[in-house]
Amino acid sequence: MAKAAKTAIKTKDQKAASEAKNWTKVIKAVRSPKSGAYTFKEAIVHKDKIKNFLSEK
Repeated sequence: MAKAAKTAIKTKDQKAASEAKNWTKVIKAVRSPKSGAYTFKEAIVHKDKIKNFLSEK
């Protein structure tokens, strides 16, 4: 039986594991002005700055 990923994180470094919970992967759909097709912009953003990322053009 495989170990859970969270168990591996806890055993290595407690501080790094607690800090990692503050980051989130954000995916934003952006429409191309040229073709009108949607592309996706991905970023790993601190949880306090998610609204800033989504509001910027």
